[in-house]
Amino acid sequence: MNTTKNSNDWLFEITPKNKFFTLNLKEVWQYRDLLFLFVKRDVITVYKQTVLGPLWYLIQPLFTSITFTIIFNNVAGINTGTVPPFLFNLAGITVWNYFTACLNGTSDTFKANANIFGKVYFPRIITPLSVVISNLIKFGIQFLIFIIFYILYYFQGADLSLNGLILFFPILILIMGVLGLGLGMLISSMVTKYRDFSYLVGFGIQLLMYLSAVMYPMELIKEKLPNYGWLVEYNPLAYIIQTARYMLLNVGGISILGLIYTLGVTIAVFLIGLLVFNKTEKSFIDTV
Repeated sequence: MNTTKNSNDWLFEITPKNKFFTLNLKEVWQYRDLLFLFVKRDVITVYKQTVLGPLWYLIQPLFTSITFTIIFNNVAGINTGTVPPFLFNLAGITVWNYFTACLNGTSDTFKANANIFGKVYFPRIITPLSVVISNLIKFGIQFLIFIIFYILYYFQGADLSLNGLILFFPILILIMGVLGLGLGMLISSMVTKYRDFSYLVGFGIQLLMYLSAVMYPMELIKEKLPNYGWLVEYNPLAYIIQTARYMLLNVGGISILGLIYTLGVTIAVFLIGLLVFNKTEKSFIDTV
């Protein structure tokens, strides 16, 4: 009886990765059940032992919007035109929160999952992908709150209208998620060797928020601080926030060149993050 097997008879074959950019969507699809399990874990277990539970998804953007309205609109006097300041801030914060959630969740991938990575094999890219998908669910919940307040202000007589480009809003959110994923994979890979990055992420995100036109119109910084306006102009996140407000509230404007620049930066950051992530996953267990 001949028991010899050809290489084609094996279900799986583990070989060295020679490509620089390996997303391997086919293998990710084979492990889709594990991906959905991680998504479920991220959504359910985060606030499982808290008193308010999922309500924290709603409390954070609402309180942040109220704070921004008091400080930046009532005290600092930032004008939002015909749009109510609270709704103006809530639109920016809702979109911004999705980016920060993706970045925070993916930037700790290797450190947070070291025990799992060291015991069983599966495509490592699944863990940051699960963060992006699970946070998309959280974004949907927060966006629902924005819609509720939008309707309330509309029936109170506020001058509100949607822009026709609202149909492209999902693409805008996708770009935001991919940018957060790319930056998160890059930072996560660097954290395995340089732990200082994990402490700098929180501070960096807060600083980046003020440079992303979350709580003010993009044109305002150019008018009030022309010498520092370039900091906002070269920030791709600012164009995403500005375009989101234009789609949702029909306020401000849209920069085609800015969006092209944002798309280019997003693709570049994602590819670089993926390259470093794939390289790090081969030896991270020795440094974590």
